Amino acid sequence: MLLYGPPGLGKTTLAHIIAAEMGVNIRVTSGPAIERIGDLAAILTNLHDQDTLFIDEIHRLSRAVEEILYPAMEEFALDIIIGKGPGARSLRLNLPAFTFIGATTRFALLSPPLRDRFGAVYRLDFYDQKSIEAILHRSARILQIEAESEGLKEIARRARGTPRVANRLLKQVRDYAQVKGDGVATHQAAVEALAKLEVDSIGLDESDRKLLRTIVEKFNGGPVGLETLAAAISEESDTIMEVYEPYLLQLGFLERTPRGRTATQHAYQHLGLPYNKEKPPQRTLW
Repeated sequence: MLLYGPPGLGKTTLAHIIAAEMGVNIRVTSGPAIERIGDLAAILTNLHDQDTLFIDEIHRLSRAVEEILYPAMEEFALDIIIGKGPGARSLRLNLPAFTFIGATTRFALLSPPLRDRFGAVYRLDFYDQKSIEAILHRSARILQIEAESEGLKEIARRARGTPRVANRLLKQVRDYAQVKGDGVATHQAAVEALAKLEVDSIGLDESDRKLLRTIVEKFNGGPVGLETLAAAISEESDTIMEVYEPYLLQLGFLERTPRGRTATQHAYQHLGLPYNKEKPPQRTLW
């Protein structure tokens, strides 16, 4: 099974839920942690029957390590080479039946041979307001946080549709309520705490607004290339693509064009700036 989508949507949590529902153990690792073929071989040979293996950020596996996965996924077998040179020989070890779950935030970076070997591929999308509220109510119970429904609703509104962000904001509102209030995460406490964090009414923080303002003010609304934009705001291009852009695209504040990124009219309105971008002249074909 392959799970992909923006970070913070629960891919790792879902893998643990699957293992728990099956009543089996789960082995967790990540693509960057598996540097050599022997690392993955050691993990595979230590699996027990019906175990679940979860590899996060699977797109960061090296091609040599991927080759070891192919027979493991198709035939529950591990092919290893013993020796070097003319005396080298191949040895096949049988593996116990196991469930393999991969997760990635960069689906396009997976090699086609690996991607095609997954029997089920699912995309996780941003959560709606009601789902985020349900997650916050559960988190408040687990963390023993006194919270009013209106306070949790305000946090959910600014959580960018992401459970990880919602839980982080909940803890910060709790801290603010304990220091500045009576310890209850009320609507007023949530509004004041999130204002201190510079998180606006739809969940954009200072970094998001800086990116939009840079496109609007420095590049006349775009289009501007990704590398140029990254240099202008002193940020890594990968961070812009993986952290900032997914939610801005979801809101319709940003457009990706062949020539670069462009700020939309909705972005101008949210920033309180006049939208007077001239349309390109019409070209007549004779």
